[in-house]
Parts: sequence; C-alpha cells; structure tokens
Amino acid sequence: MLGQAGVKYLIVFLGLNDIAQPGVVAPASEDVSAKDVIAGLLQLIERAHERGIVAYGCTILPFADSLIAPGFYTPAKEAKREQINHWIRTSGAYDAVIDFDKVVRDPAHPKRLLPAFDSGDHTHPNDLGYKAMGQAIDMNLF
Repeated sequence: MLGQAGVKYLIVFLGLNDIAQPGVVAPASEDVSAKDVIAGLLQLIERAHERGIVAYGCTILPFADSLIAPGFYTPAKEAKREQINHWIRTSGAYDAVIDFDKVVRDPAHPKRLLPAFDSGDHTHPNDLGYKAMGQAIDMNLF
C-alpha cells in the first residue's frame, strides 16, 4: 500500500487481532507485548513518512465479553489494548489520532462496545457503529 503511486494519507487501524488471537485462533507462539505492537506501528509510521505519506492512527476498539472464542478477551489482553491506546493518543508519533475507542465504547462499561454499536459478538461494530466511526473522522485532515 505504501508503494502505490499517489498515496498521500494512511489510516492505521491495527492491533486487536495481534493481541487477542494468539493462543485462541492463532498459535500461542505469536503472542506479542504492547511494546511489540507499538514497535510495529512505529515502523509503519516511519515507512509512511519516508515516502511523504501522512499517517493517522486509530485507537483499538473495546472487546470485553467477546464471543469470538473462549480466551479471545482476557484482562491481560485488555491491559495491552489500554497501553497501546494510551501510546496512540499521547506519543505524538502519528500526524493525528482518530479515537475510534472513544466513539464506540460504552461510557458505563468502557471495556465494552456500546450496545447500540455492537454487531452481537461484542468485538465488531454493527453498521451503525461503523457509520459512527466514519463520521468521527475529521475530513479537514485531508
């Protein structure tokens, strides 16, 4: 994607599967720390900037009570998500931040998706949730 001609902007919305899948739907040997995910994001940002591409980072969505598979959500994985989101919001590594977590989380239970935005698996937004996420992107960034 970074090698395509004419690319000016990159929206990075990655990380949930990296922290949630190992040991569940991916081999446990693929387990990564929050620092590992952040290092990967930094590489992606650096490569984008080397090509003159503006990089926007998106926070990782809440996924407590996920129905994807037993063990997909754990307190340890939640801690990784929170650490990565804190870094995304505060590091200044991205040219701007799109806080999807803030948009779709349940204010009463911030580790969960807002029920109105939950597709039913407690992990993926429904159409209304994705619409809210799209509307949260400041078009002035482009």
